[in-house]
Amino acid sequence: MSHDTSNTTAFIEAQQYSKFIIENLNDGLLPEGFSRDVSDFSEGTTLNIKTVGSATIQDVAEGVPMTFNAIDTGNVTLSITDYIGDAWFVSDELREDGSQVAQLSAARAMEGTRAIQENVETKFLSACDAAQTKTGNVNLVNGRPHRWVAGGAAATDRIFDMSDLVALKLSFDKANVPQEGRILLVDPVVEATLNSLTNLVNVSNNPMFEGIVTEGFARNHKFIRNIFGFDIWTSNRLPTLTGTEALDASGYGLANDTAEVGDIVNIAMCVADDNCRPMMRAWRRNPKTEGWRDHENRQDKFQNSARFGFGAQRVDTLATIITHPSNY
Repeated sequence: MSHDTSNTTAFIEAQQYSKFIIENLNDGLLPEGFSRDVSDFSEGTTLNIKTVGSATIQDVAEGVPMTFNAIDTGNVTLSITDYIGDAWFVSDELREDGSQVAQLSAARAMEGTRAIQENVETKFLSACDAAQTKTGNVNLVNGRPHRWVAGGAAATDRIFDMSDLVALKLSFDKANVPQEGRILLVDPVVEATLNSLTNLVNVSNNPMFEGIVTEGFARNHKFIRNIFGFDIWTSNRLPTLTGTEALDASGYGLANDTAEVGDIVNIAMCVADDNCRPMMRAWRRNPKTEGWRDHENRQDKFQNSARFGFGAQRVDTLATIITHPSNY
C-alpha cells in the first residue's frame, strides 16, 4: 500500500520553526567621549567641582593705587541619580522541553544590556537639554543665542534651515568655542531636510560634501558629514518638548516662534577636550550581569544593573535648536 497525505497525517508537521531567530534592529550608540568621565568620584552621592571666571582689567595711572578685584568663582555639581536594571529567569521545564534555549538566553542578556545603554544615552541627551534655562530664554552667551526655534528669520514652520547652522557657527564663534570638536546631533527628520536642500553644494567650506544628496547623512546613526565646521550626527533619542516654549530670537536674525509639545531638541556641543565638553558623567556601577541558581523554584535567575549620573559643567559650549518632529 502506498502512503499519501490522506493516510499518513501523523507524519505531516504543518508548523515548522526555523533555527534562525530574528533579533531587534538597533541603531548605533553615541560615543561616551561626548561627555567628561569623572568616574573616579568613588564615594558619596554628589561631586562638587570649582569653577573660575575671567579676570577684570582696569586702567592704571601713575601714583594711583589699583583696585583689588576678586576673581569670580563658582561651583558645579554632579550627582549619582539613576539606578536602573533588568532581570529574567529560565525555568528547568523550559530547558528540558524547549529548543534553542541557550541561544534565547544569550540574546536576552544582550538585549538587556542594550536597553540599559539606550536608557543611559537618552538620559545624557535629556541632561543636555535640562542644562539650559527654559521659559522663553534664548540663553545668551556673549550676546548670541544658544537656544532657539528652527526656521530662520520670520519663519514659523519649525523646519531646520541652513541659516540656523550659520547662526550656530556664529554663536559658537562669539562664545570662543574651539573650532575643533564641534558636533551637532540632529533628528533623522532634520537629516531629511538637509538631504533635500538643493543648494547644499554651495557650502564651499565643506571638504566632504561630495555625495551628500545621493548618499544622505545617516549611516548607523554615526557621523557622515561636516558642514560649517560641525560634524553632523543623527540620533533617535534626542529630547522632545513636554510643553510649549515661546522663543523670540528675531533680534538675532532667527525665528520668533513657539515650539510645540513633541518638538525635537537638536543639540550642538564642543567635545574637543574635557575642559570644553558641556556635560560630565560618572559611573558608580557599570552595567553588570550576574546569575544564580534558585533551587526552590527550579530556575536560573539573572539580573543586570547600573548606577550613574550626569551633570552640566558649562553651558557656553552647548546650544539647542528646536525642530518640528515630522515636517522637513
